[in-house]
Amino acid sequence: MNIEALIASTVDGLMLGFVFGLMAMGLTLIFGVMKVINLGHGPVIAIGMFAVLVMSQSLGINPYLTLPVIIVLGILTGVVMYFVALHRVINSPELTTLLATFSVNMMITGLMTVIFSTSPRGLDVTLGSLQFGRVTILGTRVAAVVIAVVVTVALYFFLYRTRQGKSIRAVANNRGAAELMGINSSWVLGLSFGIGTMLAMISGMLLATMFSFTVLTGNALETKSFVIVVLGGLGNPTGALFGGIIIGLLESITTIFIPVSWVPVLEFVVFIMILLVRPNGIFGARSS
Repeated sequence: MNIEALIASTVDGLMLGFVFGLMAMGLTLIFGVMKVINLGHGPVIAIGMFAVLVMSQSLGINPYLTLPVIIVLGILTGVVMYFVALHRVINSPELTTLLATFSVNMMITGLMTVIFSTSPRGLDVTLGSLQFGRVTILGTRVAAVVIAVVVTVALYFFLYRTRQGKSIRAVANNRGAAELMGINSSWVLGLSFGIGTMLAMISGMLLATMFSFTVLTGNALETKSFVIVVLGGLGNPTGALFGGIIIGLLESITTIFIPVSWVPVLEFVVFIMILLVRPNGIFGARSS
């Protein structure tokens, strides 16, 4: 076994894992606040990818400088999605909300296919590299980790230090009691969905600087997000971050020993094992 290849894969997987964790945070935040499984998560990731593509290639904006636009676009898109697709059915059985978000998935994917087709796209982003012996760390990976960490810290500051964030946590804990205290739960749920959507779009933006993508890439990443969320514990953003790091390491390290095509199979084996051994996830609370 090549030790240098193992070290390089470990570092690469760790860095990629932060972006995966950010991607899954949006999914688990929405579930934690409103108990909705968002099947529109994947296309939203793709929107982030194509938004940075359009702004970079058509408007000549540096991909990393599009972050403020992505943040605003993500929140607005999520709020609109919530009030159009979920607001009227938020208290309905889980299957109803599942079908509502699945409809959003189909509509966004179809619209993006019409506009962009299914041809692979990519961004030409170069930030140099760092050399440690024979281990090379790409600048795009470093930038992605820095942005992911800053966004994560900002999310926790918002949730725990601002009035709006405390309202979100109150609604997540007990919506009825929060409403009795004067909190407008409808707008809080809409904002929560917007923040979850924003996190997905930011992760899409970061992944677009590292890999080629199509309009269908988001759906594959949505599946990966579910694996990460279950691994970290449903409704646990911190668990999602660590789950993303675990999956990132798993993807990078296992490619040394097995063909890349087998990696998704291994991920789902881990997924099933977690469901069997610890259904609440590694970082979730144990069932009583």
